[in-house]
Amino acid sequence: MRIPVDPSTSRRFSPPSSSLQPGKMSDVSPVVAAQQQQQQQQQQQQQHQQQQQQEAAAAAAAAAAAAAAAAAVPRLRPPHDNRTMVEIIADHPAELVRTDSPNFLCSVLPSHWRCNKTLPVAFKVVALGEVPDGTVVTVMAGNDENYSAELRNASAVMKNQVARFNDLRFVGRSGRGKSFTLTITVFTNPPQVATYHRAIKVTVDGPREPRNPRQAQSSPPWSYDQSYPSYLSQMTSPSIHSTTPLSSTRGTGLPAITDVPRRISASQCSRRLQTDK
Repeated sequence: MRIPVDPSTSRRFSPPSSSLQPGKMSDVSPVVAAQQQQQQQQQQQQQHQQQQQQEAAAAAAAAAAAAAAAAAVPRLRPPHDNRTMVEIIADHPAELVRTDSPNFLCSVLPSHWRCNKTLPVAFKVVALGEVPDGTVVTVMAGNDENYSAELRNASAVMKNQVARFNDLRFVGRSGRGKSFTLTITVFTNPPQVATYHRAIKVTVDGPREPRNPRQAQSSPPWSYDQSYPSYLSQMTSPSIHSTTPLSSTRGTGLPAITDVPRRISASQCSRRLQTDK
């Protein structure tokens, strides 16, 4: 059975509207608006603080990386600053020579040397940049015939920007008419390499001395105003080519030719003829 319902007396439930006008919202709940504004300000402050923290962390990381790189890689002399190299070479004349690296110098080696013989001067490597003490320095020698020659005492340690090799010896030979090229390796981080081209020629017997005084004599200088015959006369050594005649008695105990009588008597001739018959 259906009960009739009067529509005028019925009450319909309607949910609260979420789309209220700002004016009505402020009139209805001003406390809620203040809370929302405070929350927004707090969020903005938190975001700003996070951004500052991220920037500070990035700056600290960059500074740490730069410090690590500066500690790992030695500070080298600027390429355009050649005054230091010139001063060092001037302080050690005829002792140091440039390499193909602008950061290192090394000792001058003799042009020709005997294999497995102590060098006249201890070999040194001088660093123009800052290389930490205790850095290992090695030397290798080679050319197109002997790409890796045998060396002895070919490693040293850097101390006060100088690596001194104790009794460096070249055992391997460079070949006839050829020289070794030295490769100097400094084990920094990263390693640095310097090359000394045509450093030394190494043979079995080393440089030879002239066998007689005549080979040791040097030719006198010749000027264009001087005639060629007179120049040849200067080259003649009176000590070697003596103009004095040889003596008939030198080196023999026989009498001189002038001491023998030139005339023989007739009686002596007749006696000799009779004995011959």
